[in-house]
Amino acid sequence: MLKMLQSVHPIFFLIVATTMEALGDAVVRKAILEPHQGLVRLGLMALGGALLLGYGTALNLAPVEFSRVAGLYIATLFVVWQLVNFIMFRGLPSAPILAGGALIMVGGLIVTFWRPA
Repeated sequence: MLKMLQSVHPIFFLIVATTMEALGDAVVRKAILEPHQGLVRLGLMALGGALLLGYGTALNLAPVEFSRVAGLYIATLFVVWQLVNFIMFRGLPSAPILAGGALIMVGGLIVTFWRPA
């Protein structure tokens, strides 16, 4: 099975991983901060935990050297995090978040694609 996954483009794994991480964190946040009772709270925590386990698995299945994938992962995570924040919490990014996010994305591209001579 791992051999078959080697043919999948790494960006697929990054998008799956970042989506699962951002959603997992958001679900755990809702479980902690919203007034859910008993089994609902436990169910949300379990779902969040499963999503976070899935994120770690998807990221580590990417057929790319870990140090190279980290930059692009962080840049992708920033974008997905903003989407999840808007969808789940109706939050729009402020100017400082957008400015910092632009730096994160540029840094991620440098780490991923800059090949020293």
